[in-house]
Parts: sequence; C-alpha cells; structure tokens
Amino acid sequence: MSVLVELTIFPTDKGVSVSPYVARVVEIIRSSGLSCQLGPMGTSIEGEWDDIMAAITKCYRELATDCDRIYIVMTADCRRGAVDRLQGKVESVESKL
Repeated sequence: MSVLVELTIFPTDKGVSVSPYVARVVEIIRSSGLSCQLGPMGTSIEGEWDDIMAAITKCYRELATDCDRIYIVMTADCRRGAVDRLQGKVESVESKL
C-alpha cells in the first residue's frame, strides 16, 4: 500500500531559527531512499509504511540526542495501488486550474 506522509518535526528549545535541526532531519529522510519533497512547513514522504516509520524514528532519535523538547506533526494518506503521488496529486490539481 502506498503511504504519503507530511512530516513536521523540530525542536522547540533551540531558539527562533531551527533550520540547522530541520536540515539534519531532511538529510536522514533523503538518505533513506524514500521519495520526498521539502516544503516550507514540512516534508512530504512517499513509500511503504514500515520504511517511512523507520525513517521518522531515525529523525526523532537524531534530534533527541541534543534536544529536550521536540514538536512532531504527521499526517498520512494510505492508498492501495497508487504510485508517484508526490507529483501526481499536485499535477491533478494543477491540471484543473
């Protein structure tokens, strides 16, 4: 089953700018081999459930090494038989504009 996740994860105890911490997380996601797309408020990830959850767990553990408080929001859409949804969902809407 194809899973599409929007993940937001960052520390809340590191001041106003947390981009260095977000970059650490994005590196983990990219190195996982999963399809992903960085956005201004989160990162979209596409793949199988177990693979995505393993990557998210690595992200959490990475931040937990030096962050005392971590904010996480995850939304997921699971759809049997679907592929290339990171691009396909956007293209579907764009074609109707």
